[in-house]
Amino acid sequence: MLSLRRRLVLIHLAATVATVGVTAAAGWWQLSRSVRGQLDAALLALADTEVGMLSDAHGTAVRVHEAPAGSAPLSLTRLDRLVQIIDGDGRVLARSANLGGDRLPVPPLLLARLAAGDTSFDTLPDTREEPLRMVSVPAVVDGRRYAVQVAGSLDDADHILQSAALLFAAMATALLALVGWAGARLSRQTFVAMENIVDQARTIGDSSLDQRLPHPGHDDEIGHLADTLNAMLDRIEQAFEAQRRFTADASHELRSPLSRLRAEIEITLRRPRTDAEYVTTLRSCLAEVGGLTLLVEELLMLARLDAGQQLAQVELAPLSALAQETISRLRAPAAERRIEIILHDALADAVQVDRAPVGLVLRNLLENALKFSPADGHITVRLQRGAHGVMLSVEDQGMGIAEQDLPFLFERFFRGSSARAGEVDGVGLGLALSQAIMQACGGRIEAANLPTGGARFTLHLP
Repeated sequence: MLSLRRRLVLIHLAATVATVGVTAAAGWWQLSRSVRGQLDAALLALADTEVGMLSDAHGTAVRVHEAPAGSAPLSLTRLDRLVQIIDGDGRVLARSANLGGDRLPVPPLLLARLAAGDTSFDTLPDTREEPLRMVSVPAVVDGRRYAVQVAGSLDDADHILQSAALLFAAMATALLALVGWAGARLSRQTFVAMENIVDQARTIGDSSLDQRLPHPGHDDEIGHLADTLNAMLDRIEQAFEAQRRFTADASHELRSPLSRLRAEIEITLRRPRTDAEYVTTLRSCLAEVGGLTLLVEELLMLARLDAGQQLAQVELAPLSALAQETISRLRAPAAERRIEIILHDALADAVQVDRAPVGLVLRNLLENALKFSPADGHITVRLQRGAHGVMLSVEDQGMGIAEQDLPFLFERFFRGSSARAGEVDGVGLGLALSQAIMQACGGRIEAANLPTGGARFTLHLP
């Protein structure tokens, strides 16, 4: 099979040949009409002149008005023109000297047209040695019908048309060659640019995603294709980089508790311990295992969300009741830190939400607020309607969020300045998981600092 490049070149050449052929044929037809029209006009003018002289004869002998031989210089208007005057029955009354003993044909059909008063143009291909063009003009003089016939050679016109045909052929050939060369050059440039893109694309792998496809330098379809593919490579590179960071961070967060768990077990097994010491060690290991279990569950949920898997079956619950239930579960740990959780419900009617995801996100936001709130403070949960749905906000009285941390707050394994300093426990997955859950449900979470101090996390529910 032909390659795409060869097929396009052949299509281009076929279209070019058709265009040049149509153009040449149209030019030839126009020239042919022009040459034949000029010859017909010259013959008709001479015939009208003879008709006028015939009308002025007033009964004298009918004759062709041409100068006697040797009495005047040659007239170009009479040169190579055959003139014949006939009556209504087709009998020849007079003819020019250059006709000699010959006569111009007068077929019955021509006589009928002349009798009807029509001027007739005819082509005589087989008369004498060369084809002739003849005009027959009827005339009525003193009640009698006459006709003046004037014929001229088509040989000069045919020579002009032949020369024009050769000229058109040469011009068409040159134009075809020029257009073909230009088309081949343009197609070669186009396919060279495409081949460069293909060659570069073959060298890009998961370890060289920073490379980009070459741009042809033109704002055409190939340039748009290169820009689109490079934009796609940008997204793929960002996704790969995020996946690498996620894998590295997950490995680090899993390795740390496992290392602590192994170290504690090894230390305990170095020598015999009392029952109380074994119980203390087991409780410490159980706490580490609980943290690992929570981390693995969060990682598993994030992986499912990334894979586009749906959350569990929807179970609707009133938002006000769900918020009150979640707050009640966290009152005990809040009381230990002498923190009060206050609910402001401004919803006029019951709003049904998906219990599992919204409850999990609200619990994560409240636990996050408890971590960063000072003792003897309070956390405010507000329920209200917004322009595009329902808003649930959680406000604390902590130190707020550092400005440099705000853009990265919902990234996986990101921990703010105080958290990285070891002041707050956590692995940096809670907010990332909450944002991913809400985006899967069609909502989102926004974070901002309060003017009076503290932070506000606003949950937008569709």
